[in-house]
This record gives sequence, structure tokens and C-alpha cells, in this order.
Amino acid sequence: MPEQSRSLTFKNVSKVYAGGAKAVDGVSLEIAAGSFVALVGASGSGKSTLLKTINRLIAPSAGEVRIGGMPVDAEPPHLLRRRIGYVFQNIGLFPHMSVAQNVAIGLRLAGERDTAARVAELLDLVELAPELGTRMPDALSGGQRQRVGVARALACRPGLLLMDEPFGALDPVTRDGLGKAIRALHDRMALTTILVTHDMAEALLLADRVLVMAAGRIVADAGPRELLSGKAGAVADALVAVPREQAHRLAELEK
Repeated sequence: MPEQSRSLTFKNVSKVYAGGAKAVDGVSLEIAAGSFVALVGASGSGKSTLLKTINRLIAPSAGEVRIGGMPVDAEPPHLLRRRIGYVFQNIGLFPHMSVAQNVAIGLRLAGERDTAARVAELLDLVELAPELGTRMPDALSGGQRQRVGVARALACRPGLLLMDEPFGALDPVTRDGLGKAIRALHDRMALTTILVTHDMAEALLLADRVLVMAAGRIVADAGPRELLSGKAGAVADALVAVPREQAHRLAELEK
């Protein structure tokens, strides 16, 4: 995918639900191709809703989302989504399909029939043993299932990867390892990655740019060092204070 076609533009994007609840409120934003961006904020801040306007799982009430200058509603949703990898917390593997069949589902929907070599390549990419391809999802650990979810998201060679709280159900050790693996894949494949997380430490360690949301708006837009320096505003400072305080308390225990 050409670099320009991996850039993202939000122009005055809003989402208002029935009853008047405003989930996203007039967001305008440019994300350059190749960026790793984290969207953080408290529950209900609008971060997942904003993410889902990119692949049209949610249609904005107003405004426009563009990928590489093209409006996301300029083509049928199924064609748009073939160009976008999507990983979410509940993973969503088909329980009646093997790991290999789950990974290959997007390829088969796109008309490919001989998928074995590509599936083997993808399992290797996410550091899963090839023999796991024959197993059913319920025979895997949570971390392994999420790696299968990542392999499936990358099967059609997207340039854009969306991740919605992908590590939330994992234990801390698995979560940390998978986060590092995702960052390595981002760099290796020159992806544009948008990660939604409520964990500020995760955002600071993985992303190049952190967008903080509150009440449907972007209230801070900064790099990790700027956030840690306290220059991104009160909402961002409150989120940064949590991992900072935890680090201080751990340091005290080590004395």
C-alpha cells in the first residue's frame, strides 16, 4: 500500500446517538502514514467510537473520515475493510474453525483459494508454531488467540492496523510481550497503527504519539516525553500520574 494511502484525516467528526448522547464531538485530526498513535482516555471518552468511524463500523453523524485523501464511504464497506486490519479485545475467532481457517477467512472472502503458504507465513510472523494451525481456538491460551487475531488482521496485507483494547483480557506478562510484538510488527511492516487503550503506561511505551480524549474531544496531542513532562494539560497529567505513582511505590519497595 503506497505511503500516502495509509494517512488518516478526520474533519469535524461527530457522533450523536439516539437520545442526544454525544460520543464524539467535532474531532479534526491528521495522522501521518507510518505513525503509531495511541488513543487514551477514561471509559466513555469516545476513543473506541472514533476508531470505529475509520472502518465504518460506526457512521459519524457529521464530518468526514479520509484514508489517503479518499473518503471512507467512497467504496462498499467490505472493500474498505480488506485494506484495514482490525483487532479487538474479544478477539472474535470462529470457534468451529481451526486456527488456519480463522487466519485465512479474509483471504478466502477476497477470492484466494490456495492459502496454506500465506497462513504459514502469518503464523510465523506472530510467533506461533506451525502445528497450531490445525488446533481449534478453545485449545489455545488467551495470548495465543490474540496472536491469531493479529495474524488474521494482517492476512490481506493492510497498511492500516486498528486495535481496540486488544490486550485488556490478558495477564500482565502476556500483555507486555504481545505489546512489544505488535510494536515490532508495526516497524517491520511500515504500518500505520491506531491503538485504543485505557492504560497510559502502555500508550507511553508503545506509541510515538498519544491522543487523550475526554467527553468526545481530543484534549491532548503529544509525544510520550512531552506527556511525561507535564506539558499536555490536566486530563493528560491525571492519566500519567497513575503509572508514575505506581513506579514510585515500586521503587520504595525496592529500597
